[in-house]
Amino acid sequence: MNLMKFQLAAIRELLIAMEEDGRDIVLKSPTGSGKTIMLTHFMSEYVKGHARTVFVWLTPGKGNLEEQSKRKMDLYIHNASTKLLSDVMTGGFSENDYCFINWEKLTKKGNNALKDSERTNFLEWIEKAHEAGLQFKVIIDESHQNFTEKSDAIVQLFKTDKIIRCSATPLYDKTMKLIEVREADVIAEGLIKKLLVINGDFPNVIEADNPTEYLLEKALKKQNELVSAFTARNANVNPLIIVQLPNNSDALLDSVISWFESQHISIENGMFAVWLSDRHENLENIEKNDGKQIAVIIKQAVATGWDCPRAHILVKLREGMDETFEIQTIGRIRRMPEARHYGNDLLDSCYLFTFDSKFTQGAKAALGKDALSAKTLFLKNEYKSFSLTKEQRTQVTDMQDDAMALHSITEYLKKSYGLDDDCEQNKTRLATGGEESEKFVFSEKIERTTYSGEAMSISDVSEEYLNTIKIRQKMNTHTHGREFHNRVGRIGLEIGLEYASAVTILGKLFANEGKFLYKEKLMELSIKEWYAFVINNFDTLRHVFRYAMAGGNQQQELGLESVSERPFFIPHSVLFTYDSTSKVQTEFKKNVYGGYLSSAETRSTPEKLFERFCESSDDVDWWYKNGDKGDEYFSIVYVDNSNRQKLFYPDYILSVRGETWIIETKGGFDRTGASEDIDIFSSKKCEVLQRYLERYKLHGGFVRQDKASMELLICVGKYSDDVSSDAWKVLGEVI
Repeated sequence: MNLMKFQLAAIRELLIAMEEDGRDIVLKSPTGSGKTIMLTHFMSEYVKGHARTVFVWLTPGKGNLEEQSKRKMDLYIHNASTKLLSDVMTGGFSENDYCFINWEKLTKKGNNALKDSERTNFLEWIEKAHEAGLQFKVIIDESHQNFTEKSDAIVQLFKTDKIIRCSATPLYDKTMKLIEVREADVIAEGLIKKLLVINGDFPNVIEADNPTEYLLEKALKKQNELVSAFTARNANVNPLIIVQLPNNSDALLDSVISWFESQHISIENGMFAVWLSDRHENLENIEKNDGKQIAVIIKQAVATGWDCPRAHILVKLREGMDETFEIQTIGRIRRMPEARHYGNDLLDSCYLFTFDSKFTQGAKAALGKDALSAKTLFLKNEYKSFSLTKEQRTQVTDMQDDAMALHSITEYLKKSYGLDDDCEQNKTRLATGGEESEKFVFSEKIERTTYSGEAMSISDVSEEYLNTIKIRQKMNTHTHGREFHNRVGRIGLEIGLEYASAVTILGKLFANEGKFLYKEKLMELSIKEWYAFVINNFDTLRHVFRYAMAGGNQQQELGLESVSERPFFIPHSVLFTYDSTSKVQTEFKKNVYGGYLSSAETRSTPEKLFERFCESSDDVDWWYKNGDKGDEYFSIVYVDNSNRQKLFYPDYILSVRGETWIIETKGGFDRTGASEDIDIFSSKKCEVLQRYLERYKLHGGFVRQDKASMELLICVGKYSDDVSSDAWKVLGEVI
């Protein structure tokens, strides 16, 4: 077969990298770029000039990817000596073998591949290969997926001097050789579609009593348009619709199947396929361009490595839940069915239909992961004996007080919106909102938003580049019951309330149901109105519950029976994330870890400024960046306005002229003096920190930047949001 220019270039770079210093090579290649073609040809070329080589190709567990990859190499490279794990267990390794192995078959409990048995086990076959002078080269496919210590232990068995890690979204650092296949080059060669069209031709406002049917109708209409366009070109391609369901959605599964049956697309006539973990129907030949199937239904992401170039349309369904949208799923509809563009925008594009507004967040998450590098840092010996006393929540039953929570939420709403005992007036005030208060939506319909537009790459899947669309659906307590209960549960979780407590509080505040009696009731909504109110105002109610817990109540002194005290030692190692693309990579020598870089991420601006201050100050001996959650990090206990215990993890521990300081950094003050601190619990945290410092005769405080003077300021007493108050001193004059 003829290779594309970018594929030949990648193969050439891989061959060169194999002769250079350094063990790790990263192949970053977009979905649909022919990664397997590139790697199989590379392996074939490499062994021609390197005798006694064995390639081991490791894959993650889902989708039988190792079998797919072996089949492709058998197709591309004739007479190649390809093997699966079962073949290795039978006959071991030989020169010029290409061994495709699912690493989870070696690492999962209950698997017998690495246990002693009647036949020579896997470890012994590796040892025999080493004794015979064979040299292993390792390829780790989909290297971003679940690669753990156990997986790494398998790699170490091969004692290889070269590891090639492959992924569309790899994790890598500057010590690794990066070979990148650009998405633009793949598009230019016609292997993947030019555009992702999101909710194409949707009106700005959609009235849909059945959102699922609305999306399926749009998808099938688009599929029919594609069929006509392919037929006009005499191209034997049957474009496929992928319908992606959320988990725990059996009722939705049945309704999708029923709708397609009403369109004469069914499991019985072979036009509808099901690909679920416990159900596989009509999947035979689905990857072929002329496959009979018109639609396939899946849950979450399609199996890793699934290659179906005729997949053109993705329908992402929702049930009001908040599952993360896996942006990589879009890769499954980006391949061109005949590996070429048609010069027709309809055929050269792929299509996403969804009422989920979260897919843009999925794109940001994917880009964020791609941007950072990581490595393990180790604690310098001189700091291994340093210790403090950390506080943790007591192991006895949580003492959260539901009545206190209800009272705090009531008072917060009254103060923020000017509410009283007039329910009608309260409804108007809540709908109007205020300068610092969000508006509440009152509607008989469920209202949502999504987006529409076109994207050439993941970075274009962003709210700023797309149009906003509103969807309105008639409220039905049966249809929306599950979503209502989910939303109530999620609102309660904001402050640690169980569902029963959260629904009681929401009922007492807003519903006219007799079982929710409350003398300070703020509104009296009917059950249908109440359901719609909770669903439509989900994010606003989460905000209310959270902020109500952070009011001005003074922190109570927690007794020893309420707090568990344990020694804290700085962890001996840490996974350090940083921006390897940053031009400046200065090592901060005063940090307790060797190799800590100035490009550390993710760090807020106050954190970056404070770290530079510590590094440049003659008075700072050393400093440590604390974690923000986890048993191994330093923590102090405080309580919210429902008497619920929470953990505060101060940002930094440092030594100043031999004395220990504990510092928390926060958002600064802008040029007008307005606060940019977004932590609603700052006042409570500052209070318990000062109490802790007094108890153990230590020093510390809260640090913020004053943008008017460009100085870092420190508060070592009662917390204040007024930059002009005496609470704030210039940090350089205090330390």
